[in-house]
Amino acid sequence: MYIVLLGPPGAGKGTQAQRIAAATGLLHISTGDMFREHVKNNTELGQLANQYMSRGELVPDEVTIKMLLERISRDDAKAGAMFDGFPRNVAQARALDEALAARGARVDRALLISVPDEELVARLSGRWICRNCGRLYHERNDPPAAPGRCDACGGELYQRDDDRPEVVRSRLEKQKPPADLIEHYRSAGVLREINGLQSLEAVTHDLLEAIK
Repeated sequence: MYIVLLGPPGAGKGTQAQRIAAATGLLHISTGDMFREHVKNNTELGQLANQYMSRGELVPDEVTIKMLLERISRDDAKAGAMFDGFPRNVAQARALDEALAARGARVDRALLISVPDEELVARLSGRWICRNCGRLYHERNDPPAAPGRCDACGGELYQRDDDRPEVVRSRLEKQKPPADLIEHYRSAGVLREINGLQSLEAVTHDLLEAIK
């Protein structure tokens, strides 16, 4: 079984991917982890990918697909795999479809964790950091006792530029699964949409039910 896990930043894909992998025994393939492994081992593909990563550019689809095929050819992927962070667009989805078809396989489920934009902004933009000791706070989930001040040392709390709401909104627009990618899997009859506003346990339950 091959599963694609889709969702915007802040939807909890990474956490849910680990929980699904533990419950099903499927190999969890994170493209970020895959890139880091190849770069660390200084493979030919790793050297190629690093040329782009070191410049802050996206690794080309061709390189990523080759890494994925190498990864799912290993013994620990015999039962299948769950792709986290790939595909990011329709071109990558089609390349994955072709690669799996050549092995007599296909994407069996595309699981989309849906969360409204405003909720995502609230989750991602609420982080504050103590300038003095570095302790992290979240204005909704873990707020300080006194606004703007660290509970531990009394230091001033500040927000990184990347965590500001307007920056988060801009990042979301760039990193959300595009509509045509979602439609690609919907038209293939494998898309299942999961309500990401539920509790962690409820989202896991619904994801596992969708896989069944």
